[in-house]
Amino acid sequence: MSKLYVSTYLGNRFYPLEPRIDDVDIEDIAHGLAYQCRFNGQTNAFYSVAQHSLIVASLVPEDLRFAALLHDAAEAYLGDMVKPLKVLLPAFSEIEDNVSRIIGERFGVDLNHNPVVKQADLIALATEKRDLMPYSVEEWAYLIGVEPMGVAILPMAPDVAKQEFMREFERMHH
Repeated sequence: MSKLYVSTYLGNRFYPLEPRIDDVDIEDIAHGLAYQCRFNGQTNAFYSVAQHSLIVASLVPEDLRFAALLHDAAEAYLGDMVKPLKVLLPAFSEIEDNVSRIIGERFGVDLNHNPVVKQADLIALATEKRDLMPYSVEEWAYLIGVEPMGVAILPMAPDVAKQEFMREFERMHH
């Protein structure tokens, strides 16, 4: 067994190279995502992966909301790697997919790349770029033709984002 592990908020050990289903805890996920800033913190206000996940969940039909809420859950254990680095480090995506699969199994949800969730993710991204990265005026190729939401994003404090994430999780996961 690999000795490399991530220490979690609740004091658990998570082994990213050999993820085990019983090492997955929703509070570790909610906490990790809530205290992690999107875009490596290159935003005009702290904006968490947890709030991003809540927004993506709000943009999909009810039957996909649970998958949308957890679509970035692996980032609680692996971090939110910026897209250019992900492209350069294909092994990371493999590890991330593996961790996502274990998280999906743990909560009984398919976290495989769903086109509806992916589209909601892009809408959230377009909105985040507009509202949280005002100096990023260049066009992002993968956002061409993607319309941002009509409402502006108001960033939540990490503790609030964590509570909202947990509340939404409890509502959907019986």
